[in-house]
Amino acid sequence: MRFVVLGAGAIGGAVGGGLFRAGHDVTLIARGAALPVLRSSGLTLQTPDGDEVLRVPTVASADGVRDGDVVILAVKSQHTVAALESLAGRDVTIVCAQNGVANEVEALRRFERVYGVFVWLPARHVDPGVVQVYCAPVNGVLAVGRVPVGEDETARALAAAFTEAGSDGIASADVMRLKRAKLLGNLINGIQVVIGDGEEAEALHERAMAEARACFDAAGLEYEPQLGPLGSRMSTPRPVHGEGHANSSSWQSLERGTGTIETDFLNGEIVLLGRLHGVPTPVNAAVQSLATRMAREHLPPGSLELNAHLRGLAP
Repeated sequence: MRFVVLGAGAIGGAVGGGLFRAGHDVTLIARGAALPVLRSSGLTLQTPDGDEVLRVPTVASADGVRDGDVVILAVKSQHTVAALESLAGRDVTIVCAQNGVANEVEALRRFERVYGVFVWLPARHVDPGVVQVYCAPVNGVLAVGRVPVGEDETARALAAAFTEAGSDGIASADVMRLKRAKLLGNLINGIQVVIGDGEEAEALHERAMAEARACFDAAGLEYEPQLGPLGSRMSTPRPVHGEGHANSSSWQSLERGTGTIETDFLNGEIVLLGRLHGVPTPVNAAVQSLATRMAREHLPPGSLELNAHLRGLAP
């Protein structure tokens, strides 16, 4: 397989770097400040066992993507459509290594061969070209399957490649069932950027998940009830350069002042299902609105005075 990793942030860097280290043909597509750093200095992966620099070929656009390539989407969900449109006209396999459950649908609108990846890989995009990965030697769990359902030869080959890259790669016959379960956990991301951690945030997360389960049930969508056994397949997280993995990818987006956040495809996915199936989702709707405003106004996490509205929804 020839891999093209579209997005060189935390997951794209960790997975793409691992595949390159294992001897696979890998190209990163990067943008912004990361592009010149990756080209001149390489990709720096920092793990509990030490740092390494990988000279992964890096380009600025999808112009060089060829028919037959495996394109791993590792961009945030709000950038998925633009990423897919940049690949128009190519006969490629799309692999969505992203949070949420909407990316695969967008990919299926445009490409025949689409695979979803359940990603449990604690990592952080620190600076341009620098990614911290907090588990070693097994850095995470990557379960991959055909979308909408199915385990086939390509899924098994991808799982094997992910294992070679340092993760526990698993071929899944129903990967979206796993991804919906992860979405339940990711609903806390937006809550944390608005009000931080603590008992209040946990209580709101429980309410947000209850809304989500009601929406899944109304829509007839199944989700894995327990993800714990999968988490036990990777190494225990350890500090990197003296710091542990604490903040979500949504928090990191606000820290970097990107102006966008993934909340529309996390809490917003539940709001969408609620509106389609007549299920009230007040907590998820409030989180979506407040977190999106914070990103748009370039506010740091926890700084929005209107968070009192969200706190009022806590039990």
